Amino acid sequence: MDITDALRSKALAIHQRLITAYGTPTWHSGDDPVSQIVNTILSQSTTDVNRDRAYCRLRERFPTWEAVRQAPTAEVQEAIRPAGLSAQRAPRIQAALDTIAGERGELSLDFLRELPVAEAKAWLTHIKGIGPKTAAIVLLFSLGMPAFPVDTHVQRVCRRLGLAPANARAPKIEELIEGLMPAESYYAFHLNLIAHGRRICKSQRPLCPICPLLDLCDYGQRVISNNEITTKTQRHKEETSETDSIS
Repeated sequence: MDITDALRSKALAIHQRLITAYGTPTWHSGDDPVSQIVNTILSQSTTDVNRDRAYCRLRERFPTWEAVRQAPTAEVQEAIRPAGLSAQRAPRIQAALDTIAGERGELSLDFLRELPVAEAKAWLTHIKGIGPKTAAIVLLFSLGMPAFPVDTHVQRVCRRLGLAPANARAPKIEELIEGLMPAESYYAFHLNLIAHGRRICKSQRPLCPICPLLDLCDYGQRVISNNEITTKTQRHKEETSETDSIS
């Protein structure tokens, strides 16, 4: 078995463990692709609650995306203020809408369904401010196409598990996972990795001792090994100290 086969077997084993722990998410169509782009721009570097407040305010203030595109930027900025960074987000949203309308003649991205995934990703990422993660989110969640988004949780968990190098960035991890996992698993694997990152494999103080993936995790095995070494060292010091005091 070569390295790729071994890594693929490990990834599939992790996938099954996560399903046992968190269940199998069932895909359902989310926002339309244009709405998903706006929502994703609002979600960057903010909480889900603030993103949702900003999105709802934007939709209440402007009945259509065309209205958002043509509105004074200051009004869009005010509507999305709860998300933070509104001075940057408002022109980014309008620029994305301008690009779509200018190139397609309408504010619709349904045509992406007819393209191969690589071409659809390339079309989306040529829009200023739309990176690989946003493109993959649009394709997976809005269109049900086989793309694997990598957010901070997915990136952290994949690195720790050893599914990606410790210094791998999101685009590389996306490429690696898409090469290891069957396309039909992307949706569930993505969501379960996020759930695991939030509940167990936290950025600070991950709960390695209760992790269902511990025996499959490179990082977890190092933690356990280091803890054992630390415990043995501490025990040795205590025994030495007791011997010295008796002497």
